[in-house]
Amino acid sequence: MVDNAYILDNGAYTAKVEFSRANSPKVVPNCIMKAKSQRRRFVGSQVEECSDASSLFYILPFQKGYLVNWGVQKTVWDYIFSKECCPVNFAETPLIVTEPFFNFNSIQEAMNEIFFEEYECQSILRISAGDLCNYHYRQKNPDSLCCMVIDAGYSFTHIAPYIKDKKYKLGIRRIDIGGKVLTNHLKEIISYRQLHVMDETYVMNQVKEDSCFVSQNFMEDMWIARRSNEIARDYVLPDFTSIRRGYVRPVGEPDEGGHQILRLNNERFSVPELLFHPSDVGISQMGIAECVVKSISLCPPETQPHLFNNVLLVGGCACFPGFQERLQKELRAMAPEEYDVRVTVPENPVSYAWEGGTYLSKNPEFYSYCVTKEEFEEEGHALCYERFDI
Repeated sequence: MVDNAYILDNGAYTAKVEFSRANSPKVVPNCIMKAKSQRRRFVGSQVEECSDASSLFYILPFQKGYLVNWGVQKTVWDYIFSKECCPVNFAETPLIVTEPFFNFNSIQEAMNEIFFEEYECQSILRISAGDLCNYHYRQKNPDSLCCMVIDAGYSFTHIAPYIKDKKYKLGIRRIDIGGKVLTNHLKEIISYRQLHVMDETYVMNQVKEDSCFVSQNFMEDMWIARRSNEIARDYVLPDFTSIRRGYVRPVGEPDEGGHQILRLNNERFSVPELLFHPSDVGISQMGIAECVVKSISLCPPETQPHLFNNVLLVGGCACFPGFQERLQKELRAMAPEEYDVRVTVPENPVSYAWEGGTYLSKNPEFYSYCVTKEEFEEEGHALCYERFDI
């Protein structure tokens, strides 16, 4: 059992970081941003100091869910570990850091070298976010034998079945739809219909978060959107003087400030619909419900009822209103009728993996999962491959 571990859930959009003693993590944008109106660049949470966040240019360390830009990532990590954010002494504190399933060997080896040699960590556990989510779920539901983790993140959606705390690798699936694709799709729709916003990733991401929802009946909602203003909303765009972040308001409210308005109608639900129908933007993959059913069908028959009954939905996209109900309804329609179907969305789906790390750090066998600096110097990457089963 560890007195205090440092947990870094290193997501492609945000890094969730804090010591395991904390109640909740700091959520830090995992990128460097440059503003047209200011010469300086903003690393991580420094973007809050930006006086004009219009046309922010993002430099991301991740591409398609994998860490490829080490210069950017190292700059963000230096910021995260500094006094400005969440300072740490790695000589005394073990590190838990997340990475995606089936990560490339070259990326894993680079992570080992950076943390052991540059940051001089004494003890590291590299683990997938899905493993931490499953561990958290099993702590809260000790009677459950299985867990189907759906991580709907920024670059992709991963679907991973866990049987008695072991991931069943044959059943793991990935859909190339995440928050990034949804934001880009919304930018294209708005740019085509109303206002050129292709450079406004930062603002349009907020529009998506504030106004989008998952439809329970897509064709019916399209019919309503065509004939009335029941679904339509106005989005007041920020001017970065009186309004720092935009907000949603009912259609037709008088505008006294002369602010720019976006009229949102069927975009509100047609954008998250991509999670269920990736082919709408030319990605020839199964939707999330079909993919879950396919993944479960690849698992041993005796585990399948337990997997349908323990579906866990996490990640930033899990915050869309209506997502849980829609997924529950679609899975219920596809599952054998004698199986119970239950989809759970935690209170905070973004920090769920980080919270799993706090539970894992309290496990009496925690250090047996880690690799120490001495062990790494003696046995090198081979020991990390053996111990970190990503």
